[in-house]
Amino acid sequence: MKIKICGVRGSLTTTDPATVLYGGNTSCIGVWENGWQLVLDGGSGIQKLKLDEKLAAKRIDILLTHLHLDHIQGLGFFKPLFDPEMEVHIWGPVSSSESLHARLRRYLSPPLFPVHIRDLPCQLELHEIEKSSFDIGPFSIMSDYVIHPGPTVGYRLSCNKGVVCYIPDHEPALGERGIINDSKWISGFDLAKGADLLIHDSQYTAKEYQLKKGWGHSSIDDAGFFASIADVKHVLYSHHDPYRTDKQVDEMFAEFTGRTEYPFKQEMAKEGMEIEL
Repeated sequence: MKIKICGVRGSLTTTDPATVLYGGNTSCIGVWENGWQLVLDGGSGIQKLKLDEKLAAKRIDILLTHLHLDHIQGLGFFKPLFDPEMEVHIWGPVSSSESLHARLRRYLSPPLFPVHIRDLPCQLELHEIEKSSFDIGPFSIMSDYVIHPGPTVGYRLSCNKGVVCYIPDHEPALGERGIINDSKWISGFDLAKGADLLIHDSQYTAKEYQLKKGWGHSSIDDAGFFASIADVKHVLYSHHDPYRTDKQVDEMFAEFTGRTEYPFKQEMAKEGMEIEL
């Protein structure tokens, strides 16, 4: 299984030269295995995701964690949506108020976008999910709700090469006592448990988080603790604050690793990274 990191910035794209190293595009990850291609989130990073010419079928699947703008703003610029020969499946969390189609239509229509979702020439299918299990080609996929404003899910992707967990927007420490050290009460635990690779929200420092509780994001300290409880093997800390420069990302990571010690591999997610499991 091949994983390519195409966007790791949170909330807002950045174009400042001081953010070039880690990248300024919002959330998007590409995953390939045995001729099948998945896209995790449709942030601005999707523009860097190329279609694999060796696809087993003229099909691509986009798995949305939620519909905040930074996770869907790149959809209208994804070329397969404009290919009449392409079968595009979009998966996203169910809502109690509106269908997935109705919510996506708000963005994929004027005045926010010039093309209506109904006019996209691809063969488009939408799938509403919740605490769900489903298969796409060689991938066995589990989704489940996680703590973040609005209907939001995380994903666990399994194949014979390993397990990837993707929870880019997540606040597992929300509550009076922070993360409860009991796995059955921890948001996202079943998705991350024993994963070979965890891609997780770490937008804030521990100090910043004290002023941002309830905003739906995690501190790097809470992300590391979450990963340790879930017994993962490798963590990419992601969803970098749009106001944080590359130098500040490095300093944040150095300060964190300088006072903590975990047995798994830890890195700050960087646009352009490629990982093979």
